[in-house]
Amino acid sequence: MPYLLNAQTKLIKKVTKSNKDMVVPYTQYELSNGLTLIVHEDHSDPIVHVDVTYHVGSAREEIGKSGFAHFFEHMMFQGSENVGDEQHFKIITEAGGTLNGTTNRDRTNYFETVPSNQLEKILWLEADRMGFLLDAVTQEKFEIQRATVKNERGQRYDNVPYGLTREVMAQNLYPYGHPYSWLTIGYVEDLNRVDVNDLKNFFLRWYGPNNAVLTVGGDVKTEEVVKLVEKYFGSIPRGPEVNPVKLPIPELDKDRYVTLHDQYAKLPMLQIAFPAPPQYHEDEAPLDCLADILGGGKTSILYRDFVKTQKAVNAYAYNGASELAGEFTISVMPFPGQKLSDIEKEIREAIASIEKNGISDQDIAKFIATQEARMIRQNETVSGKVSQLAAYFTFTGDAGYLPKDLKRYTSITKEDVMRVYKKYIKDKYCVVLSVTTQKDTTNIAAPNNYVVSKGDYVNPDYGYDKLKPRKAKDNFDRSVIPPSGPNPVVVAPKFWKDQIGSHIHVIGTYSDELPMVTLQLKFKGGKLTDAIAPEKPGRAAFFAAMMNEDTKLRAAEDFTAALELLGSSIRVSADLDGIVVSVQSLKKNLNKTMELLEERMIDPIFQEETFNRIKKSTLESLRNAKARASSVANEIYPQLLYGKDNVIGWPYYGTEETLENITLQDIQDFYGKFISQQGAEITIVGEIQQKEIMPLLDFIRRIPERDLVLPELKAPPAQEKTKVYFIDIPNAAQTEFRIGTLTGMTYDPLGEYYLAEVMNYPLGGAFNSRLNIHLRESKGWTYGARSYFNSTKYSGSYTFSAGILASATDSALSDILNIMEKYRTQGATEEELKFTQSAMGQSEARKYESQYQKAGFLERILEYNLPENYPQQQNAILQKISLEEINKLAANKIPDTQRLTILLVGDKAKVWDKLQQKGFELIELDTKGNLKK
Repeated sequence: MPYLLNAQTKLIKKVTKSNKDMVVPYTQYELSNGLTLIVHEDHSDPIVHVDVTYHVGSAREEIGKSGFAHFFEHMMFQGSENVGDEQHFKIITEAGGTLNGTTNRDRTNYFETVPSNQLEKILWLEADRMGFLLDAVTQEKFEIQRATVKNERGQRYDNVPYGLTREVMAQNLYPYGHPYSWLTIGYVEDLNRVDVNDLKNFFLRWYGPNNAVLTVGGDVKTEEVVKLVEKYFGSIPRGPEVNPVKLPIPELDKDRYVTLHDQYAKLPMLQIAFPAPPQYHEDEAPLDCLADILGGGKTSILYRDFVKTQKAVNAYAYNGASELAGEFTISVMPFPGQKLSDIEKEIREAIASIEKNGISDQDIAKFIATQEARMIRQNETVSGKVSQLAAYFTFTGDAGYLPKDLKRYTSITKEDVMRVYKKYIKDKYCVVLSVTTQKDTTNIAAPNNYVVSKGDYVNPDYGYDKLKPRKAKDNFDRSVIPPSGPNPVVVAPKFWKDQIGSHIHVIGTYSDELPMVTLQLKFKGGKLTDAIAPEKPGRAAFFAAMMNEDTKLRAAEDFTAALELLGSSIRVSADLDGIVVSVQSLKKNLNKTMELLEERMIDPIFQEETFNRIKKSTLESLRNAKARASSVANEIYPQLLYGKDNVIGWPYYGTEETLENITLQDIQDFYGKFISQQGAEITIVGEIQQKEIMPLLDFIRRIPERDLVLPELKAPPAQEKTKVYFIDIPNAAQTEFRIGTLTGMTYDPLGEYYLAEVMNYPLGGAFNSRLNIHLRESKGWTYGARSYFNSTKYSGSYTFSAGILASATDSALSDILNIMEKYRTQGATEEELKFTQSAMGQSEARKYESQYQKAGFLERILEYNLPENYPQQQNAILQKISLEEINKLAANKIPDTQRLTILLVGDKAKVWDKLQQKGFELIELDTKGNLKK
């Protein structure tokens, strides 16, 4: 029967593309139930992005029930009346899409990017959880997600250095009961307190269509979107009215000194925060500029006074504005031996220098150019544009706020910046937070002088006791999953190839979707060259860091200033076998950016003062990383796999001991030996033709043609039997798991490596994989778990990785090994194979949207000499593979649980005895990977 409209929909506005202003075109509607619909057509790629933003975040919580908005975000993925448990992730993944949700103080959003033929299915999914969630909520789901959220808090806040600084700052900056006085993650005791009825009330109060905006963008037709949205969302009843909240900026009556004793921190830290105006306030943009001048990078005052002078590892400032208020924050992490009381004094002197020295025209010009480039980059993907439209509507009521937003940044004057400095910073009271270490709890800026007062606070009455269930009435069967539309045509970028001299290979593609150019140069070398001097691991990474500093023509801060005036970036880094130079520029500023690139590559200078500063900073960063279980696991696991004689297992930045062996002469020698035309590769993506870019690359000819031979790799140790290594990180709330083995497979996207990736997908490669579903969704032990093959030209490995609740370490290890062994011996199911073929095949539509994605595709073509149609060949392999082949691969490529390297990094006191009781034989290492005596 023909579809009958069940809602009157109003056309609110239609915004078209403008030649004058930067505009994202869209059409806006409002349904009779209050739902706002925004549609943006972008036919450049066969994908669609759907975003549902609810105007509710942790600011709508109350004392005693913090963390509920974020907890509820997790529950929204647990199925609804017509969508089964875990089906939301499965349906979207199988459709070749990706999805997620995020919560902040003021809003919660749910979003998916899928091939355009999946639009109706995604709208059906989102409508079902907006209108039909409550009947599917069970106590069991509630408890599992409560455990998952508590585990997330441990992983991101409680179990990491400086993880609690924002929480302590919020408690002391805002009055008791202010909705920003707690973090979105909430408190564990509050999460323990709430029950499933609280969850249902939260849904009924805030998740009505009249408190949401549905934004759809991509390869769609607006009229078709409207009809589908009317069908699936139009009958969902309106929820209670949601009135906007406005609160005054907090006022402090004195400087508040508070202290956080951080058991994980290796270095003290000082943070200062001033109350500031909310997002989109007229003073927000000038304060952003002020923060940039004060502490926004190498050209900032704090960098000059603290980092350049080697007083601090880092020093920065930022203006963080939210819907109700903002915080202007300054943070300095000094080197050992510095007193936080002295650091505070010097920060205040740095602040005062703003008025003493004034604001320059260059300061303003740099900031404006950088902001313009940032806003252009934000429109690179359909997800970026959709997210922007949704956020602007939610917080300003105008989805097309972009031109106004750009104007408020590009029209900033020196007078504006000085005005907000005097209004919010000069002689104003602030919160001064001292973060102390376990070794020294006395190094504070000043004694604590403030205690949070509860006063006469009363929880707000949100009317939870008056809420009643509401349900849509339809003239169609919602239990039927909508079919997919015709498969979209996916076209990989067409590219050109060229050569400079006899050694330098160039590949590029033209794309006019954005007035920008992304360029990458790769010089043969990288971490593998560390093997030439085995006592100096980290030399390649150190060299790359030095290449981001001074040139013969100007100091690093002057070079950075020149880039910022163009809104451009040039960054040098080291990867496994190369030194990589990444460049991004607006098309209009490309010529000047390329001149700076030439200066960076042809005329670097390596100075003793800079060398000493980087070494000192890197050493402190390495020491600090030893307190993080994840950092220790990531460093030691490759050493266990490859052995201490194989450079692939060495840490990129070296160790404290090896870093001390590196000299300035080593850095100079590296440039003289490894920056060579031989083996160099260049990738270009953006609004520029081959004939335009090649002359701009001609300076590369000035780089010598040096003969390069990378050292041979030492053979890794044989894996004779499973060994369980343990590293103790006292008080760790989680245990970091790394389980795997070497495979011997090198990267081959059309051979064994690709087939192994396909085979692993149901085991550990997808959200709905066996490992993740069991550990996260069934047990609530982890925020996420995965297994993967990792291969390069030189080697290959297979790894399981996760951070798992400490108390579950022994049970989790047994379960992981059992799941892996069962998959190895019994293989996948027919259903899992079909799921994998659909998910991996349809995901091709999402692979070529951004300049970064296009560049990655071209890099692989060039580096591995792949055929132009290798994605089509991959898809043919994928669709042809049989269950018998998959299971044969599982038997051969999933490692035997009797021959594994297992590394566990966590709290020995919590898990050691339990592991031994389960029969695991443990080998204890220290944080450097040596046997513990």
